[in-house]
Amino acid sequence: MADYEKLKSIIEKKIEEYHKELISLNDDIADHPEISGEEYETSRKIVKLLESKGYNVEYPFAGLETAFKGVYGDNSHKHKVAILTEYDALPEIGHACGHCLSGSISILGGLAVKDLQDELDTDIHIIGTPVEETDGAKCAMASDGVFDEYDMAIMIHMYNKNLVDPTFLALDSYMYEFRGQAAHASDSPWNGRNAFNAAQLMFHGIDMLRQHSKPDVRMHGIIRNGGEAPNIVPEYVSAEVYVRALDREYLNGLVSRVDDCARGAAIATQTEWSKYNTAAPYDNLKSNPTGEQALREVYGELGLKIDPKPEVPFGSSDAGNVSYVCPTFHPTLKVVDDDVVVHTRKFAEGMKTDRAHNALADGGKIIALQIAKIFSDENRIKAMKEDFERK
Repeated sequence: MADYEKLKSIIEKKIEEYHKELISLNDDIADHPEISGEEYETSRKIVKLLESKGYNVEYPFAGLETAFKGVYGDNSHKHKVAILTEYDALPEIGHACGHCLSGSISILGGLAVKDLQDELDTDIHIIGTPVEETDGAKCAMASDGVFDEYDMAIMIHMYNKNLVDPTFLALDSYMYEFRGQAAHASDSPWNGRNAFNAAQLMFHGIDMLRQHSKPDVRMHGIIRNGGEAPNIVPEYVSAEVYVRALDREYLNGLVSRVDDCARGAAIATQTEWSKYNTAAPYDNLKSNPTGEQALREVYGELGLKIDPKPEVPFGSSDAGNVSYVCPTFHPTLKVVDDDVVVHTRKFAEGMKTDRAHNALADGGKIIALQIAKIFSDENRIKAMKEDFERK
């Protein structure tokens, strides 16, 4: 097997070689955010960069216009790794989840290790996975078998903490629809059946359900369509609701209880209800102790202090679905102060700072060194796969 310290030296030089070019990519993406499903220019820019470095890029990929798959070399090695690359932004607040930076980190990590595929006997593919903020491209990719051939997948998320094993919740998202009967709200309200009242009651039911749910559960939603005018009894109202939990099986049972809240609200208001999925279900992230220990070593080698794991879960990610197909790692890298949280304008403002540019280099090293550390050691490869096979 290849010597890890030698590989590490090569990786660090490659990171330095490509760093400035990836800073430019990150800053450009940050300045021109594209929301989920509309990452046309962003994906083209990334593909163009990969092709300039000798990658054979399939684009579009997996039936998605803004997805891609970059392969360097003849793709004939024993093992395969997928570097997951995100680049979608949020409506109105841009890259407030930091995907401009995390995506650039994935590209930098891939470039840093591409010439080591022979030494590691590992093909290292860069997979563009758009639409993370809404429908989760990785979910469809996972169910369609895209990741079946891989021994490992990895990416890094931006955060206000350094974590090697963040807690990601399973997530289901639904649109609940209520249909009643319109009427003049002043002249003859008794002729109406109020769909807005039904949605209100459902949310009250969910609020009451929280106290009888496990501490890790998160339930939250918004009214999408609340009616047409104040003087018309609303005949149609829709509400989008997210339901999250640590365990997929528990979440499935929880969703049925949320359905009961909708059903009861409909009965009380003499309306009708229905629901449909607004996005693919996200699974929780499956733990892999062997790979997580390798990440701890890498963080230590880079002088990055690992923060205590917070009691509050990080959120949800479609990377969780990938983690049930192959060992998947989704560590976080601190890029802002402790009091700056994701999905805020202040977090988005932190994506082009010197601190962010330094994190770009660190993140590229983390991905490349994690791959080198595991695939230069047959014992680690075996142990990682054994961890994955355990429930």
